[in-house]
Amino acid sequence: MPTYRAPRGTRDLLPAERPAWRHVADVARSLAHVYGYREIETPLFEQVDVFERGVGAVTDIVEKELFRLQPRTEDGETWALRPEGTAGVVRAYVQHGMQTWPQPVKLWLLGPMFRYDRPQAGRYREFWQWDVEAIGDAGPAVDAEIVELGLRFYDQAGLDDVEVLLNSIGDPACRPAYIERLVAFYRDHADVLPPAERHRLDANPLRLLDSKDPGMAAINATAPRLVDHLCEACATHFTEVQEHLDALGVPYRIEPGLVRGLDYYTRTAFEYYRRGREGQQQALGGGGRYDGLVELLGGKHTPGIGFALGLDRVILALEETGAEVPTESPPIAVVVGADPGATAERLRVATDLRAEGLNVRADLGVRKLGRQLESAAREGARFAIILGDELSEGNVQVRDLEAASQKVVAIDDLPALLSRKSQGG
Repeated sequence: MPTYRAPRGTRDLLPAERPAWRHVADVARSLAHVYGYREIETPLFEQVDVFERGVGAVTDIVEKELFRLQPRTEDGETWALRPEGTAGVVRAYVQHGMQTWPQPVKLWLLGPMFRYDRPQAGRYREFWQWDVEAIGDAGPAVDAEIVELGLRFYDQAGLDDVEVLLNSIGDPACRPAYIERLVAFYRDHADVLPPAERHRLDANPLRLLDSKDPGMAAINATAPRLVDHLCEACATHFTEVQEHLDALGVPYRIEPGLVRGLDYYTRTAFEYYRRGREGQQQALGGGGRYDGLVELLGGKHTPGIGFALGLDRVILALEETGAEVPTESPPIAVVVGADPGATAERLRVATDLRAEGLNVRADLGVRKLGRQLESAAREGARFAIILGDELSEGNVQVRDLEAASQKVVAIDDLPALLSRKSQGG
């Protein structure tokens, strides 16, 4: 047994797994570009207050899952690894005066997030998200754009069975009256509420609607629906979001119990699921509008909306569905030699071919030609470039390892030949 292992809840992404991850990340980057979103990177850790004020102190993320750091400083700051991307992006928006830029400011980042959660299938303590934010536009059209962008991402990544669940959770104008109704409803069921949910009833009753406790499902099925208690402005906004989605041909389903788990959401909330996989632990990603977050983190009142899509969940879903994704590419050729000790020659030829943009490996082991050829074949290379006596005349032997054929080729012609073959020619 190995002495050292990756920390529990994390894992190594081995070379054979990386092409699928690159594929998913490349889809995200390409879509962000064509939709006009600009890349940003924020630190992997922030002041704890960024998350406690932004995400909400009475949330699972802050109460149970925040990775807190103990800095070796005397300035009294406490830090935590980022559990999600939005709060850090909004902090950067405020800190760097992006409110003076043309609005909306459309930003994206892709990277690891951290939550000290109980590890389970699809939930890691270190996980990757694609985070997209549009800050400075209060209208329903950008909501529809964001929702459609996420759905297009899943389709282009290789998942064609993803659907959108949509809801509105109101705003500070209409939510208080609804929460009063909700609290009264739950107090009537207080004797059957799980202990953790009784605590939330006083601290953040809206969170009971997205409880992960199985015992809450039957209770929540009869709870008052927020969508039935929206003020006129929120109801109009929600209707217009749906009209824009309809105009785009985006299918969606209204889910009154969808409130999302973070305090900063207002109005539009949405999640992505594979059909038939709806459930607390099955969401591929989601997002919503956060019109009060910029002000909460020190800026002036500015509307915003965004999403976070979990790449880990996408990779697992692609594996489950058997979707075709890129695999690790073997070298187009391996440079081998008749003289076992002539490693400098093999390295020089391989280096020149690499300068032409070709994926070529040099066999640098001091071993017989037969062993070098066996290694090239096991690696999946298409060709073996054999350096022998012909090299003095500017030629090499090129063996087609698939066709078991061999011919003499001028070394100057190698780049064109290998480039053509690597493109299927």
